[in-house]
Amino acid sequence: MDNREERSHVNRRKFVKGAAAAGATVFGMPWHARADNVPNEFDGSKFQLKAPEPNPKAGGVLRYAITSRPPHFDFHQSGTINSLGCQGCMFDNLVRRDPRDSGKTIIPDLAHSWEVAQDAKTYTFHLRKEVMFHDGAEFTSEDVKATYDRIVKPPAGVSIPRSTLFTAVSEIQARDKYTIEFKLSEPRPASFMMAAFASGWNGIVRKKTLEDNQYNLRRVVDIPGTGPFKSKRRVENEVWVMEKNKDYWNKGLPYLDGIEFYHALPFSPELGSAILSNRVDYARIVDPVTARKAKDTPGMSSTNFYQSVIQGTWMNDKKKPFDDPRVRRAIHLCLDRPVLVDVVKDVAPMMMGGFIYPFSDFATPKDQLAKRLGYQSDTTAAVKEAKALMAAAGYANGYKGTLDYLVREVASFKLWSQAIQAMLQQALGLDIKLRTVVESVWFDDIKSGNYDLAIGAIVSTLLDPSDYFNAWYKKDGPQNYGFWNNDGFNALLPGIDTEVDTAKRLALIRKAEDICEQDPPVLPVSWEKINDVWFNYVKGHNPYEYFGIYDCVRFDTFWLDK
Repeated sequence: MDNREERSHVNRRKFVKGAAAAGATVFGMPWHARADNVPNEFDGSKFQLKAPEPNPKAGGVLRYAITSRPPHFDFHQSGTINSLGCQGCMFDNLVRRDPRDSGKTIIPDLAHSWEVAQDAKTYTFHLRKEVMFHDGAEFTSEDVKATYDRIVKPPAGVSIPRSTLFTAVSEIQARDKYTIEFKLSEPRPASFMMAAFASGWNGIVRKKTLEDNQYNLRRVVDIPGTGPFKSKRRVENEVWVMEKNKDYWNKGLPYLDGIEFYHALPFSPELGSAILSNRVDYARIVDPVTARKAKDTPGMSSTNFYQSVIQGTWMNDKKKPFDDPRVRRAIHLCLDRPVLVDVVKDVAPMMMGGFIYPFSDFATPKDQLAKRLGYQSDTTAAVKEAKALMAAAGYANGYKGTLDYLVREVASFKLWSQAIQAMLQQALGLDIKLRTVVESVWFDDIKSGNYDLAIGAIVSTLLDPSDYFNAWYKKDGPQNYGFWNNDGFNALLPGIDTEVDTAKRLALIRKAEDICEQDPPVLPVSWEKINDVWFNYVKGHNPYEYFGIYDCVRFDTFWLDK
């Protein structure tokens, strides 16, 4: 057994109780399968995170290339890697996912210990002492309460996509300076709740910082956190420089003296060139060609993993002709999804799917999905039905008017929008004008409804439909960008959220999926994988079995072997 494997087995023994109590997963095994000897509480007060390799070196600056043009600086309100990709290293969570096993295990963070009540309605976290924010203030339970009060029930003018994870939270109490308690109005699976707390998006910020900025941090570039790195210098669209937090509570971390986040668009030639020429040490969201070159280059590594994002086209249901579900269904049927996957094959690794993550246990099997209209390689029958639907909606001769198609400035979205423009013009005679904009404008315009069609990507936190069904498809959901409202779908959500019988819950999810097929809340374009590329001297990370890119973003265990 090598050192890495031995360390993993030690970690498994050390955290079996805590992760089990949390309902987490570790090394691919669900903890409910290990129900024997599982307590309802966990003491991790002596836990200290370290790099997975022996004898890590301290020092050096990591040069990291990633898209980093945030629409604003309030990462709680954001839903893009442009925010958390850089900002994540500035903050800590109550609990977190372990970067050493690709985020499979939930481990202590600002909370060193926790307890889950037998009725699954009370979660109590015991906090570390002598933890300091970057501005010198002491971290206490009041900061956790203020952070989660805002997440659970955002004030007017604040929209937080993760709020839907905590709809069952009825009360948050700071029992004392170092104890925080969450009360639920109804039980939720511990695996769901602890995964929500462990999301990289839920970093803790100062109560005073929120108060000083009227609970909206969109314009606060340097938000004080407790994390391993703090902001030093930022140049818009170029670089964000972080420096080591020398007073970090986890003694010995971080190993790096700093990080330089260089901005480069996802899948772009510039991003690929930066890593292949060694102008940077690590690159995230590179194109497949660059990934293949890296694998064939001595001293470099590459991997890919599924991403917790839907690539979709939203239809503005408040505008004609999209206020009619028959039109929405018709356009859904006219997308040739196998072609759309093929269009970007040399730019981004994609796969066909519907309204549920296609790589999850909840998804309709791929062979069954491929038989449905709208997913078949032969679109003849689908287009025939689409034309009949348009005629029934009063558009037998097409829609008279030019449609504004809002496009995010990313290579894959540009290619897709051109292909979709051609598909809809050919099948339905729609006149569509493309409008390509930067990240911040896209998010502003789609939230305000300043568009007819819009192509982009939005993220969920968990694979569980209770997360993204509520965030993406529910009436007034924070990422329901099409303003979709289907009473039948909304009525199914409480049962999906609370049903504990697996078969009954899956049946409810299937009913919800059927509604989406007939009355689409969004047009699923495809679902993606992410390519990471790095030089082998970058140590202290394990991305090989990641799901998504939003949890293990702390960089505290990274080190440079050179």
